[in-house]
Amino acid sequence: MSVFFDEEERKSMGHVNCSKVYVDDSKYGFGVFAKQDLKKGEVVETGLMYRMFNVDGNENPHLFTWSDDKKTWAGGSGCLPFYNHTNEEPNIKKVGDLPNDKMTIVALRDIKAGEELCNTYYSSSWRTCFKDLK
Repeated sequence: MSVFFDEEERKSMGHVNCSKVYVDDSKYGFGVFAKQDLKKGEVVETGLMYRMFNVDGNENPHLFTWSDDKKTWAGGSGCLPFYNHTNEEPNIKKVGDLPNDKMTIVALRDIKAGEELCNTYYSSSWRTCFKDLK
């Protein structure tokens, strides 16, 4: 699935910007919710990633797979660790920029203020920490 967003908008938001979202209680524990109405293709959040060593992301659900070979793990700034998985149609997509250690969250459809923002954890098919998501 291709995701198109305005790169100038992303740059104008800075390296870490979660001003359009907030973390609150969710049916999944904590979750990320829209603070305002969001339009399809809109940049929702920008964040920095920090690579982690001597950790096992297969056991830790708050780490991100941060390499094509599935051997590098990263933590995320801002609200990034709190976006939940859905088995239904996701309303956001995480767009990783691995070489620059950045993540951009983009709306896949129009989203109303107060709606929880969920994506698909593509690593749920092989990471042991996500075995209960299926």
